[in-house]
Amino acid sequence: MKKRILGKSGLEVSALGLGCMGMSFSYGPAKDKQEMISLLHSAVERGVTFFDTAEVYGPYINEELLGEALLPFRGKVVIATKFGFNLDPKFDPRGMGGAPALDSRPEHIKQAVEGSLKRLKVDTIDLLYQHRVDTNVPIEDMAGAVKDLIKEGKVKHFGLSEAAAATIRRAHAVQPVTAVQSEYSLWTRTPEKEVLPVLEELGIGFVPYSPLGKGFLTGKMDENTKFDKTDFRNTLPRFTPAALKANQALIDLLAKIAQRKKATPAQIALAWLLAQKPWIVPIPGTTKLVRLEENMVACDIELTADDLREIDSASSKIKIEGARYPEKLEKLTGR
Repeated sequence: MKKRILGKSGLEVSALGLGCMGMSFSYGPAKDKQEMISLLHSAVERGVTFFDTAEVYGPYINEELLGEALLPFRGKVVIATKFGFNLDPKFDPRGMGGAPALDSRPEHIKQAVEGSLKRLKVDTIDLLYQHRVDTNVPIEDMAGAVKDLIKEGKVKHFGLSEAAAATIRRAHAVQPVTAVQSEYSLWTRTPEKEVLPVLEELGIGFVPYSPLGKGFLTGKMDENTKFDKTDFRNTLPRFTPAALKANQALIDLLAKIAQRKKATPAQIALAWLLAQKPWIVPIPGTTKLVRLEENMVACDIELTADDLREIDSASSKIKIEGARYPEKLEKLTGR
């Protein structure tokens, strides 16, 4: 597995990380714990050194899974986790329609980190992201709280998730940001306009989550695809039957390139991301070893300048149908 460095931070990780949310949360029922431990061990054995979790995944059980599974590999892997939600049901929900309330008050961040350290079974969190920007707390206060945790040795690197360019600048001025995580793929290209230029200017790494479009860019879905009743894709406008049908044009494009490269649509989608910038590290999630191995091949697929021009030209003519989140969740991004 090739390695990459996130921006100018010196934090070296595998060129592809592993998003672990789906092992415990959101994509149907939590998966069998022993099977997921086995998968995480297989990932390490194949060279993956970058693992992504958050306290809200479960909540808590995904961090506990990684803490147990990755304990034998301490010092050899990088675990990223996130704070930013208050999971106490008594906490004011601030009108978020039943989703956990945002909470980036400095005292809450410190409390959240103590919990994450215990669950992950580590003395220091390698990379700590603010999960979503909390507009009730000045970004400088939030960044200052993380700066204090770094001074205390409880956190090594600071990150932001789904933050706007101006917010990234303000946070970075207080505590240098190592990485920004946002959704980015051939069907979600929002970061290209403002966020990626700022990251390049400031020397910050970029970690695309859902680099395979929550499974859509694998080419394994159509308008007849049905999800488990607990799968959050049932709530996403982009996963209605009509949107799935309309967006097949993007799969047709990936399949055409894949056939030429003797690859799969998923591999081309990941190779395209890797080709955008050397400081981009996608974190595709999976619960299956065969998919993990398929994804890893993307690191060895070389897309030429002509390939990239063809993909850009053809994809620019495809109108993606459906918002990526329901309105209440979309409002929490790009702030």
